[in-house]
Amino acid sequence: MWETTAFVLIGLTVGVGALLLRPDLYPGPRAMPVGTALVAAVLAGRLSGYVLSGHAPVLQLAVSLAASALLVTVPARPDLLPRRRGRHRHG
Repeated sequence: MWETTAFVLIGLTVGVGALLLRPDLYPGPRAMPVGTALVAAVLAGRLSGYVLSGHAPVLQLAVSLAASALLVTVPARPDLLPRRRGRHRHG
């Protein structure tokens, strides 16, 4: 049971962290990235628990964190960012 609580805390931390670090990427409702990270963390953590038969809790937490961090980018809207004016770097 402690794993589910840990997955929820991971999801909330990733979702709120995304809003704090890059609020300009999430112009919509603030609950969207937090909810996405929360659901991703819990589902990935529980699914990895079933796959690993509960024998590797550290790996379950890592999978939960990775899935949450990856899927929190889904509601991000970088196309709505204001365009920067000025010199462009051409490589």
